[in-house]
Amino acid sequence: MPTREGEPHPVDATEAPDAGPVTTLRAPPATARTAARPRPAARDGSVPPAPLDEQDRARLLAGTHHDPHAVLGAHPVPGGVAFVALRPHAQAVTVLTEGRAVRLRDTGGGLFSGVLPLAAVPAYELRVTYEGQDLTVQDPYRFLPALGELDLHLIGEGRHEQLWRALGAHPMTHQGVAGTRFTVWAPNALGVRVAGDFTYWDGTAHPMRSLGSCGVWELFLPGIGEGALYKFDIARRDGTRTLRADPMARATEVPPATASVVTASSSYAWGDDEWMAHRGDRPVARAPFSVYEVHLASWRPGLTYRELAGELTDYVRGAGFTHVEFLPVAEHPFGGSWGYQVTGFYAPTARLGTPDDFRHLVDTLHQAGVGVILDWVPAHFPKDNWALAAFDGEHLYEPQDPRRAEHPDWGTLIFDYGRREVRNFLVANALYWCEEFHVDGLRVDAVASMLYLDYSRDEGRWAPNASGGRENLDAVAFLQEMNATVYRRCPGVVTIAEESTAWDGVTRPTHHIGHGGFGGLGFGLKWNMGWSHDTLEYIARDPVHRAYHHNELTFAMVYAYSENYVLPLSHDEVVHGKQSLVSKTPGDWWQRRANHRAYLGFMWAHPGKQLLFMGQEFAQGAEWSPEEGLHWGLLDPSYPARGDHEGVLRLVQDLNHQYRDTPALWEQDTVPAGFSWITPDAAGDNMVAFLRFAADGTPLLAVCNFSPVVRHDYRIGVPDTVPAWVEALNTDAARYGGSDVRNPGRLRPGPEGAHGRPASLRLTLPPLATVWLRPG
Repeated sequence: MPTREGEPHPVDATEAPDAGPVTTLRAPPATARTAARPRPAARDGSVPPAPLDEQDRARLLAGTHHDPHAVLGAHPVPGGVAFVALRPHAQAVTVLTEGRAVRLRDTGGGLFSGVLPLAAVPAYELRVTYEGQDLTVQDPYRFLPALGELDLHLIGEGRHEQLWRALGAHPMTHQGVAGTRFTVWAPNALGVRVAGDFTYWDGTAHPMRSLGSCGVWELFLPGIGEGALYKFDIARRDGTRTLRADPMARATEVPPATASVVTASSSYAWGDDEWMAHRGDRPVARAPFSVYEVHLASWRPGLTYRELAGELTDYVRGAGFTHVEFLPVAEHPFGGSWGYQVTGFYAPTARLGTPDDFRHLVDTLHQAGVGVILDWVPAHFPKDNWALAAFDGEHLYEPQDPRRAEHPDWGTLIFDYGRREVRNFLVANALYWCEEFHVDGLRVDAVASMLYLDYSRDEGRWAPNASGGRENLDAVAFLQEMNATVYRRCPGVVTIAEESTAWDGVTRPTHHIGHGGFGGLGFGLKWNMGWSHDTLEYIARDPVHRAYHHNELTFAMVYAYSENYVLPLSHDEVVHGKQSLVSKTPGDWWQRRANHRAYLGFMWAHPGKQLLFMGQEFAQGAEWSPEEGLHWGLLDPSYPARGDHEGVLRLVQDLNHQYRDTPALWEQDTVPAGFSWITPDAAGDNMVAFLRFAADGTPLLAVCNFSPVVRHDYRIGVPDTVPAWVEALNTDAARYGGSDVRNPGRLRPGPEGAHGRPASLRLTLPPLATVWLRPG
């Protein structure tokens, strides 16, 4: 609080309840004369300077002092109390205490000091004069540490599960004074200073103190509050300096600006209590789970988090999806990375709003009954020289060994999963998104690149593990710890692995040892990328050639129960020349849409959960472009072919709503009892048929005709326990843009057996279509 000269404001000097140890100033030995009384004031009214060791002085000015609080501030010395302030560019510094205003001596380099004839350290403030303007401020160096011993112990152990509450910038009231506590992990630094817009990006005046062997530096800056921009000015062992964004920042500037933003703890009032209380009632493996994958910035370009909360929620709820999955929302400098090269792991991207705005988006979706999954990227990080790379001058977040440090495909760095503090940074980050933003799942990107030391590396360019193998044992341990911790702390949350190999036990519990000798990784679900690859290859072939590649349609059932699978038609399948889903298929425009619809009907009936990337639900013909966004004009009433795209959207809506209402499609998704082939080998007809079963045995019959001809009176073997069947869904229906070849009414099986079944149905199979039938 500013005061008039001669009227200092009283200061509360009590200790914070969680304060750690503090180092006191050790002055040089004093003579008896010096101890008896301070030297007289100078002619300008200032007091004699305080004794200051030349090494301390040099280290303070160089920003390499590990304990600036032992020198700066107020400390008892022989003859009184020494006051030392570091205020570069100031014309004068005056101590205001006990109704007095005493000017300190300018000793050069921005240092001001003096010894006052006081019996003990008083409450005081500083009046700092800059070009004739007086500012009355609290002295940061009179405060005890604002980070507790338990926090430091947990950080040192690598077990601080709420690390974001300890590190970073936190507005608070400390020793009765409002300000911000800055803390950062930089164990190799010679010194760390806080720089920000409040210092004109000169950190000289604000050196931080080291809090011991854990490598944490801390400084409480009074008067600094929410919204201030800051970075850490780090002195490295090689004599250079680097200005770094805060790895734990909970908000950032809008890219391409790179500063961290002081952010208060959220006071957002959540309205999703009912959702949070019941989201874990049913294990996700035995629940309906259809996911709409979204790149938020390009879904409708220009919308903020809060604007998306209304429009996206209404759209997803109308389309019937149970969940949305967002491409990474953590801050990233280059928009063209789609969020997969993260620099701000604890900050939702500022491009679309504030952290509370993002909370509002999640909250709105939850209140509409839609779950939220985030793509999470612990596999790598970019080399930007203001972010994590060589953070404190040494290899801190990345391994020292270049054979393990760099990702050859993406030009990025890999986390050092063997370092406990780095594992803590990542495990806590997973918890942060779940606990602070109520997200319901984390889809972990690029898991395969984490698991294998030789991933994308030629012979001689990778180092084996201690047993001579290619497995990254540290990454395995990290993933197991992350999954176990998330499931323990966050009931109802699911973790999903994007894992492109046949690693054993991705969705097996961590305590179950597999044939390879490893415990399971502990994920809840795994993307079935083999299914995506094979079936997309099949659907892209001309029907005349499909008979020779029928195994691409059926092979996934060979391993369908080896893991708990998601069937992903993701963003990766519709960019970089791969074409959109409808454009991958052969034939004229009608046939392309028919192929598209038949494939979606097959996918929703197949064992496994579903994931569909935005734009594919209305058959956008162009590849996804993050710069252009989706082609919403295809659904505009003035567009002549609007009905073609609306028909596909209607199909997706019906698929999702029937899927939710049909336990046979999800209740036994991960066990063999939930599926039975009728005919997996009708390659010459480009046809498959299979049954799905609910836990009570109720079946659903799916028949897929991937040829462009109508097949009349086609016999399908069925159980004799169902007296009649009715069409539940037909992708060739006119409302979807099809030719409307149907099987009306109740269909009664005949006693003639077929396909090893005791009864059979005679169906009319529409061209390029999937038909679902249920007991009727």
